[in-house]
Amino acid sequence: MLNRRNFLTAAVGVAAAGTLAACAKEDKGSTGTSSGGSKTITLGFSQVGSESGWRSANTDSVKAAAKEAGYNLKFSDAQQKQENQISAIRSYIAQKVDVIAFSPVVVTGWDAVLKEAKAAKIPVVLTDRSVETSDDSLYVTLVGSDFTDEGRRAGKILEKVLEKAGHKGPVKIAQLEGTTGAAPAIERAKGFKEVMDADHKDDWKIVVSQTGDFTRAGGKQVMAAFLQSNPDINVLFAHNDDMAIGAIQSIEAAGKKPGKDILIVSIDGVKDGFVAMSEGKINAIVECNPLLGPQLMEVVKTVHDGGSVERWIKTKEGDFMQDQAKAALPTRKY
Repeated sequence: MLNRRNFLTAAVGVAAAGTLAACAKEDKGSTGTSSGGSKTITLGFSQVGSESGWRSANTDSVKAAAKEAGYNLKFSDAQQKQENQISAIRSYIAQKVDVIAFSPVVVTGWDAVLKEAKAAKIPVVLTDRSVETSDDSLYVTLVGSDFTDEGRRAGKILEKVLEKAGHKGPVKIAQLEGTTGAAPAIERAKGFKEVMDADHKDDWKIVVSQTGDFTRAGGKQVMAAFLQSNPDINVLFAHNDDMAIGAIQSIEAAGKKPGKDILIVSIDGVKDGFVAMSEGKINAIVECNPLLGPQLMEVVKTVHDGGSVERWIKTKEGDFMQDQAKAALPTRKY
């Protein structure tokens, strides 16, 4: 993986809705000139989908920031299919957009289309998720979170949750993974395991682990199966809040109390996650900030103007325990 570094950017805003991508949901955009009279920057953006509250907030942030900045935004929803994203990116290349940005569905399989963008001299910016390529020059930068560190933070905050709960004895963990092959799923699991291997080899064990595809329905279905095969689970680590919220339904249906019989740590920090935490059903949340729009638009302008940016532009995030939920809830923006 890359040597990822912090980079602070100013918030700028940007543009209208827009675009094409074969087999993907599309928004139609508008064109024009910016308030300064210069040519409007056209940005082609391919979103993963709309699988969670986090993703919806991320999409809204990108669209609002594009509109505020006055960019011509061509937007495509890939519906969680890599082939749709590749079609969208090729459409943007054919339309000769100024910059392409996308949040990749999975880590691998991008070299061919990224080489096409490079040949067309269109810079590519990754948002939220990273990719593995044979040539790092195929994209300019990644704007997003450190998923491995989020996994580590989840492991460390679980230590606090267990201490606060007065838990004694073995920790039997169920893990709800994100979409198979997606960077956050791979890296959050990796970071969490690092903490386990370093500090809890003797007392923590992941007894069952399966993807819930980052969805509430997936979390509910998979957790129900977990409870049937491993009824003595006492901790749930969910790779996002939506899966945790779905899992809570199955935990309650099984006659158990989420947040007490089964301690829950999740990642994201969406408003519904904070509601569940304020109700005592989630014990801790590791924040992953979806409001990347302003940062992305500033990067797009810098790249378009020929400036240089850091290889990895990280977002600012925090961690929250259950007793902080009620106070934090009114301020949540997503």
